[in-house]
Amino acid sequence: MHTVGGGTGMWRDRSFRLFLGADAISQFGTQITIVALPLVAVLTLDASFFQIGLLTAAELAAFLLIGLPVGVWVDRLRRRPILIWSDLMRGVALLSVPLAVALDALTLPHLYAVALLMGLGAVFFDVAHMSFLPSLVGKDDLLAGNGILETLRNTAVLSGPALGGWLVHAVTAPIALLADAISYLVSALLLGGVRAEETATPVVERRRLREEIGEGIRYVAGEPVLRRIAMLGALTMLSNGVWAVAQPIFMLKVLHVNPAVYGLLLSGGAVGSLAGAVLAPRAAARFGAGRAMYGGAALAALAILIAPMAAEGPLLVLFPLGCALSGVGGAVFGINQLSYRQRITPEHLLGRMNASMRFLMWGAAPIGGLLGGVLGEWSGAHATIWIGAAGLALAHLPVLTYRRILRL
Repeated sequence: MHTVGGGTGMWRDRSFRLFLGADAISQFGTQITIVALPLVAVLTLDASFFQIGLLTAAELAAFLLIGLPVGVWVDRLRRRPILIWSDLMRGVALLSVPLAVALDALTLPHLYAVALLMGLGAVFFDVAHMSFLPSLVGKDDLLAGNGILETLRNTAVLSGPALGGWLVHAVTAPIALLADAISYLVSALLLGGVRAEETATPVVERRRLREEIGEGIRYVAGEPVLRRIAMLGALTMLSNGVWAVAQPIFMLKVLHVNPAVYGLLLSGGAVGSLAGAVLAPRAAARFGAGRAMYGGAALAALAILIAPMAAEGPLLVLFPLGCALSGVGGAVFGINQLSYRQRITPEHLLGRMNASMRFLMWGAAPIGGLLGGVLGEWSGAHATIWIGAAGLALAHLPVLTYRRILRL
């Protein structure tokens, strides 16, 4: 297995640098899409709450529909080609939006189809991405490697929404998606230069798809800490689905911010997440991984309740403040739990473990999107975002009520 060694040795390896570059570029583009895609629906097609909910559900449905089989395929095949093809598919899907606008042919069903393809690409990419890292850095350096990746991701989350909001304000939302499409294509090009020794599972060793899926689920179900993390993730993504539907309408039509300010305010969460990514390895070194996870979960749960208190005027600052503090806790928890999962899982099960966790966590997200659409139509944006925040706070109880995590 090709690994890059520990400490600063990771930075001297060309493949690791290309991998980081591809990830950073793709993350920046993704953050632009997070802002631009729902704004295309709201500003260009005047979408309703329920239509925004359908768009959110379409983008996340793939985690529920194919999340488990993807884990088997990632374990059977080499992971780098999966990463490349996932980027190419997402880039082409996004290119179709500005093209349709130019032809005056953009419709909501078209956006739903693009969202579905983006979700399919994300499922393959995320599972392969998490499973590919140990091939580059080795298990002893996973915490450092994940910390670097999370720092890059949160740097993108910090500046990407602001850039996306500015692009939407300056050149319209469909054209802003063009930047993301290009970023995916550049990411695929960089990944083409990454070299790591990967061995596909020999055909003679493969079993029926159902059996291999079952092995991954049984592994997660049989590990008590992984069970709790999966429960937290599922409840979080259910509530995130509600939040994602309410957020653009709450910001644009209740707080009356323009797209540029909207993108800037979304960067508040990334400020905290970036700080949390830096703190995560230090917290684990000082207090232990379990205490770091517990403290991060507690902070994330309490702080998110500040954000819905925002109002026009000076109180607008409460939205990014709550998201930022919650982001600190979420990043500290997330990096440590991911490194724990990667460290304890045998290499031949990494894809299925990650896919099982993704399925259990993200499978709830499209349900949350539909629920958010219904709640928004019934109770309005402000009440719906409060429901999402309360759900996010309560979602952390499976970890906060499990004291064994403190001993990890």
